[in-house]
Amino acid sequence: MSTVLKERVTVTTDEKFVVFLIGMRFNSLWKIHKWLPVARSMTHMITELYAQTESGFLSHEMAVGKTLILVQYWRSIEQLQDYSHSTSKAHRPAWKAFNNAVGSNGDVGIWHETYPVRPGEYECVYNNMPLFGLGSAFGVTSATGTLTNAKQRLTRAVKQVS
Repeated sequence: MSTVLKERVTVTTDEKFVVFLIGMRFNSLWKIHKWLPVARSMTHMITELYAQTESGFLSHEMAVGKTLILVQYWRSIEQLQDYSHSTSKAHRPAWKAFNNAVGSNGDVGIWHETYPVRPGEYECVYNNMPLFGLGSAFGVTSATGTLTNAKQRLTRAVKQVS
């Protein structure tokens, strides 16, 4: 279990980064043979990404329900695209297997959204949490002084970019 940081913390990075949301939806829950390979391939890709620090992948969080959601943090869109198009990484074979087994038959939904973030165009706070989200990607600092509230954190970030 991760250590809970018993304080308010935030992230202060001057680096650009990418928030990549990706997931799957269980449209036919009883068709385990259709969605289980997709779920396993996602797990395999995350394991691969953590092992390859040069990939540009920083960290991820996951939420499970009828729709499985992974929030991923990347250094750049180029590195994300390099990974997704590489013939030597897990994504391409998984994508091909999905298209062959499921395609557009409606059994398993897949989706993704990509958001490039420049320095100063984000704000976050965590309280009584282990390292999480953007904090896992970049580390945290106490949310005190000029980092006390969201308006101050965003104002500080905008001033850094100007």
